[in-house]
Amino acid sequence: MLTITIEDRTFRHLLQQLQQRMGDLTEPMGDIGNALETNIRNRFATATDPNGQKWKAWKPSTDKYYPRAGSKSAQRAKEGIGQGRLLERYGDMLRGLSYQANATSVRIGFAHEYATHHEYGTKHMPRRGMLMSNPQQGTLGPQDEATVMDILTHWLLQP
Repeated sequence: MLTITIEDRTFRHLLQQLQQRMGDLTEPMGDIGNALETNIRNRFATATDPNGQKWKAWKPSTDKYYPRAGSKSAQRAKEGIGQGRLLERYGDMLRGLSYQANATSVRIGFAHEYATHHEYGTKHMPRRGMLMSNPQQGTLGPQDEATVMDILTHWLLQP
């Protein structure tokens, strides 16, 4: 299993304030997980990374293996078992997206290890980021940062 930690001084400061008030951060962490999961699902719909850049198209050698009209794979896609779109040949990766929140953190990720290849890219495949703006630095994209800040601010403003 691959674990990536995203830390941000601004988040840390707000989280410390919130933890002093609440102690158990399971609810705010759940809100963050739910919102970031939604952002990631939207990236699949728009085929864009956390920075808003379009994912690179399939190479012709990959494209020929994806579902075509009338094929068994296309039938699976038609039945809602995948979309036959970029990163969604059968929908397994997106179906495996989830989050787990607890009193101190939230973990967001995919059930399938091959998601790592898409997040980082490989020698033969371009990066198609889903979770991070920059995987080497472990940073969130601007929309995700704003989402987290909005949620933390909302919780800090609660009486």
